[in-house]
Amino acid sequence: MTARPAGGPRVGLVLGAGGVMGGAWLTGGLQALVAETGWDPGSADYVVGTSAGAMMGALLASGVPPWFMVAHSAGEVFQGLAGPDGRPAASADRSAGAVFRLHRGLPPVGPGSWRLALGSLRRPNRHTPAALLAGWAPRGFISTEPLKETVRRAVPAGWADHPNLWIMACDYATGRRVAFGRADAPRSELPDAVAASCAIPGFYHPVPIAGRRYVDGGLYSNSNLDVLRQERLDLVVCLNPTSSLHPTRAWSPAERIARGVRTAAGRRLGSESKKLRASGIDVVLIQPTADDLEAMGTNLMSTRRRHTVIEVATRTVAEQLHDPAVRNRLDGLPPGEEHMLRRPPGPASGWPPLARGRGRGTVA
Repeated sequence: MTARPAGGPRVGLVLGAGGVMGGAWLTGGLQALVAETGWDPGSADYVVGTSAGAMMGALLASGVPPWFMVAHSAGEVFQGLAGPDGRPAASADRSAGAVFRLHRGLPPVGPGSWRLALGSLRRPNRHTPAALLAGWAPRGFISTEPLKETVRRAVPAGWADHPNLWIMACDYATGRRVAFGRADAPRSELPDAVAASCAIPGFYHPVPIAGRRYVDGGLYSNSNLDVLRQERLDLVVCLNPTSSLHPTRAWSPAERIARGVRTAAGRRLGSESKKLRASGIDVVLIQPTADDLEAMGTNLMSTRRRHTVIEVATRTVAEQLHDPAVRNRLDGLPPGEEHMLRRPPGPASGWPPLARGRGRGTVA
């Protein structure tokens, strides 16, 4: 991790949920953020990721730069480049773990979490609307192993070397959020925490960690921006794929549902950002535009237009960053190391190491 210059701003990076399409949008958005500011987002003092944002945040904090994510998604092959696990980088999945196969085990029967289902009936005001539905949904049947495998390519075991990488998930019995990587969270390895954060109830199989089952951190909040409100930060940059300042037409039932989800996510994001600002932390919010929403479509788990979404987001996020009010607030970001900002010259075999080693053990 690049050291923060003495006296420089303390910065947090928050990456929200959004499925496969949200992950693609984050990839393009991060590349635009790097290109427009010269800052390495993986060097932020805190990196918080939820669901798709957990995958992107884990890769960033482990030393995988946005330019590499974009090139790898486009199908580029870097001869002579291997990851920390020793395997050629070209053999890694190019969809950030969006490979769907059945979980090995008995088929799910009944509600996925009786404790959450019954608990939400007793105290509905203590659960988010998503948690109210999640307990009654059947247990997910899609394996999270491809998600874990993607993270293992960067961190074969343990946790990222980043000191403050927080991966947001929810306890499947209570609906309470957990920030894996924070001192008060259960012990976990990074691949398991990311898989848990991505485990959409009713779709992905829940992930067992330290004797409990965990699911998607978006069950509590798609952004979880407010988890940083007690930290001594000057600025938090938040990229949130599921909200938007540009509402689109909603004619079909799928479009109406998608618009409702984005409206709720936007309200939650606004409420969370107010909490940070009340604590004296400046917040820069970056959200999809109408062009992004058209490219992403209503099915956020689709894999068909992933690279198109990356290309569109690279352009639209750059346009947002050109806003003088936004640019002025990002002017103080410290410059990143050259090889983390753009592809180094020459053959890949001569590049500086990208991924940051083999991890630092499970996090308590």
